[in-house]
Order: sequence, then structure tokens, then C-alpha cells
Amino acid sequence: MKIFIDIGHPAHVHYFRNFMSIMNEKGHTFFITARDKEVVFDLLNHYNLEYRSRGKGSNGIVGKLLYIAKADRTLLKFAKQFKPDLFLSFASPYAAQASRLLGKPHIAFDDTDHAIFSHAMYVPFTRSIATPKVYLKDYGKKHIRFNAFMEMCSLLPKYFIEDGSILTNAGIAENERYAIVRFVSWQASHDIGEKGLSLEGKIEIVKALSQQGRVIISSEGTVPKELEPFVFKSHPAHMHQFLKSASLIVSESLTMAAEAAFLGTPAICISTAKAGTLDEEVRLGLIELYRNPNGLTNRAVKLFKDIGYKEQFKAQLNRVLADLIDPTAFMVWFVENYPNSASIIKENPEYQNRFKIR
Repeated sequence: MKIFIDIGHPAHVHYFRNFMSIMNEKGHTFFITARDKEVVFDLLNHYNLEYRSRGKGSNGIVGKLLYIAKADRTLLKFAKQFKPDLFLSFASPYAAQASRLLGKPHIAFDDTDHAIFSHAMYVPFTRSIATPKVYLKDYGKKHIRFNAFMEMCSLLPKYFIEDGSILTNAGIAENERYAIVRFVSWQASHDIGEKGLSLEGKIEIVKALSQQGRVIISSEGTVPKELEPFVFKSHPAHMHQFLKSASLIVSESLTMAAEAAFLGTPAICISTAKAGTLDEEVRLGLIELYRNPNGLTNRAVKLFKDIGYKEQFKAQLNRVLADLIDPTAFMVWFVENYPNSASIIKENPEYQNRFKIR
């Protein structure tokens, strides 16, 4: 099978890289296009995944609409050369629209309920949409729900290999306690109208945590000058190693908060975004959510100081994982057996239990 994948965000590399590795071993081939965003190219290069650029994208509704036409032309050019059997993406309007123009199916994975602009651009042109079962929207006959979270695709123990030398090389001592703080740019289409910390709030949380131990900042954009010494300086592909060993993360990013949680690190998220996965992760005790900064700093400091809290959190994570499936194994089966797989899972949603983690 020839599969065309479009990558639009660093997280998408992690969602699909193990899937591609398994499918390559089965004899399937891929063509990857990627947006020149943040560290996407760095990650693809690190994992030796060949790709072609579709450009940087644009901000604002008008800019995004103009970019769609440009990106569609780019994907169409590459797809006509590659001649794929199907398109696969995480909610990519460009893959969806190119697939429709070429008469090929597009399978989309999605977990971002509040990405209204993206949904309008990709859903009408997509054959099947696979989401975590707690996704808030309903896409009718084309909607497939699975009992897992996208972040698990690269972070389950069978896929994630811990490498302590990465932290050692970064100057972090064995068993050293440190906190990670994640800031986002709020420029993505799904971030329109959403917000997190103010500039003053960012400075406050970092300074408060730094009085208790080391703090590492991961940021989509620039940070205030006084926070520059805290900025993450290792290769972006190593971030999950840092998340795994951290004592705590405070994050504006829903994705990175969930990544930390599934690695066994307590996560606090501050965001106004509404998402079924976020609600479920809060209900399961994997993420503490703040809609505004009131009380956030005090809670973060308290957890950072609590030496035993992470072990309690890991126990809760293990209880949660016992009821979930391996989303990568599900993805391999679903794509390799498509479209029959879509019919099977619609008729019998319990079929997915054969992919349970335990």
C-alpha cells in the first residue's frame, strides 16, 4: 500500500512514526509532506523520515485561507507523482482536499474538539475520522471512536526507551528534581479565542518554581529576557526524556500536559480550551486543569515540593492504562485493512479490545 501522510505539528511526528515503522516492515511505502513549523523538520530528520516541505503556513483567518490554496497545489503535485492508495493525517485540510481531488480516501485522526476552522476545511472531504471515544463532536457514519489517547502512540512502555545519558549530558544530576513549564504561541487556528498565562503570570510561575529547584522552559515563541536562562536547549527529540524524569509540568499546551501525564509525570494545565480528551484526563486524575491563574502558582509549588507525589501519580496512571488500547496497534490494523476495518469497528466497537495494553 502507498500512503501519503501530511504532518502539520511536532506532535504529529510522534503520532505516526511508530505506525510508519511497523508498516514499513510490512512492505508499505510512504510519502510525507510537512509544514515548516517549530521543530517539525528537526524531528523528522532525527527519526530518518524523508519528507518534502509544504511551507511555513500563515496566521489569521485570511492568511490561512490563502495558504490552503498554496498547500493544496503542493500536495497535489507530490501526490500525482507518488500515486497513493490513501491519504492519512491528523486533521489536515490539505491532505483531505488533495485526496478528494484525486478520488482517494483520506483517513483523519483528531482529538482537538475546538479546532473549528480546521474542521470546516477537512471534515467534508474525509472518508473516515478516528478520534478518542471521549471526543465531543459527532461526525456520524464516518466517525470511528477508539479507547485511547493520541499521546500514547509514542509514549507507551513498548515504544518509549528511557535514556538517562541525555539528561546527564544536559547537566542534570541523577535523581535531581526539576519542573518543566510549557508556553504556547496561541497562533494556531484551534487557539483562536483561547488564552493561558499573561506575561506577568509566566514570570511569576517560573520564579516561584525556581526557588524550589531547577526549572526548564519549553516555548513555541520567544520568552521574556529574564526567563531566557531557563529555556530548553537540548534537541527537541529529547523532550520526552526530560518529561519522563521531571517532577512536574505546568503547561499551556494540552498536548504536552498529556504527554507528561502518560510518561508518569504529574501535569497541571492552564487553558480555556474545551476538549473531550482534556475533560477525560482531568476526570481520570491525569491532569489538573486551571481555567485561570488563580491558585495555580501555589498548587504548582506545593506539588513540586512533594517528594512522594509522583509515585502516587504513577500508580493512578497504571490503573488508567489497564482499561485502554494501544492506539498505534489499532492504527496499523485500521489502515492496513481499510475500508473493511471501518465497517467492522462501526458494527462492533468492542472489536478494538483486541488491542488492549494489558
